[in-house]
Amino acid sequence: MESVEPLAAFADNYIWMARDDAAGEALAVDPGDSTVVSAWLDRHQVRLAAILVTHHHRDHTGGVAELAERHQAPVFGPASEAIPAVDHPVSGGERFSLEGFGEVQVVDCPGHTAGHIAYLWQGYLFSGDALFAGGCGRIFEGTAEQMHASLQRLAALPGQTRICCGHEYTVRNLEFAHRADPDNDRVARRLQAARQARERGQPTVPSTLDEERATNPFLRADHPDLRRSAETWCGQELDQAHDVFAALRRWKDAS
Repeated sequence: MESVEPLAAFADNYIWMARDDAAGEALAVDPGDSTVVSAWLDRHQVRLAAILVTHHHRDHTGGVAELAERHQAPVFGPASEAIPAVDHPVSGGERFSLEGFGEVQVVDCPGHTAGHIAYLWQGYLFSGDALFAGGCGRIFEGTAEQMHASLQRLAALPGQTRICCGHEYTVRNLEFAHRADPDNDRVARRLQAARQARERGQPTVPSTLDEERATNPFLRADHPDLRRSAETWCGQELDQAHDVFAALRRWKDAS
C-alpha cells in the first residue's frame, strides 16, 4: 500500500513523503529540514529510498545532503540548477523508475527559479513552488510569460491529479483569489473550507487540478472576469492571457 503525506517544516513549508508499506521504503520531496524527515522515517520504520528536489532554494534543499549521506539515497534534481547533493540531474520530459515506486515523470516549470521542475508520480504532482493551492510562486528568476507557460503545462495534466505543493499558503492565496474573482462562488466556498481546516490545525493540501482550474486565478488568466479585474487594477487593456497573468502576479505581490 502506498501513501503520501505532508510534513510541516519551518514556518509554512511542506516536505512530502511517499511511503511504500510493502517495501518498507519512502521517497522524500524537497526535504529542507533533515530532522523532520529522520523522525518520520524512524516513526514509520522505513528506509529512505530516494530524494526528489524541485529547485535550489534553501528551504527545499537544506536537509538533502545529510539525508543522502546518512541513508545512501540517490538525489534527483533539476539539471540546470547548481544543487551540490544532486547526483541524478533530470530535465522536463524525462522519465525514470524507482524500484518499488515505479515511474516518475519530470515536468519543466521554470519561472519561480530558472530551472524549476515538478514530478508526476502515481497521480500526484509534486509542484514545489511553481503551483500552489489557490496560487502560484513568485517570479524570481524567470519571466511572467515563462511562468504562465509553465502553469499552463501543469494545468493540462489530468483533472484528478493531486497537487502537492511546497507551502501552506492556501488561505492567503484564496483571499487574493476572492478579491480578483469575487463572483466565483467556488472560490468563496473553498476559502471558507481552508480557513476552517487551518483553525483545526489541518493542512489544506493536497488539492486536485480540477479544483485549481476552477478557483486558482493564475490558471484562469484567459477568463473574462479575471481579465476585467486585472485591467481595472492596472488601469490598462490587457491583450494576451500572459499579460493578464503578469498583472495578477504583480497585484498579488503588492497586496
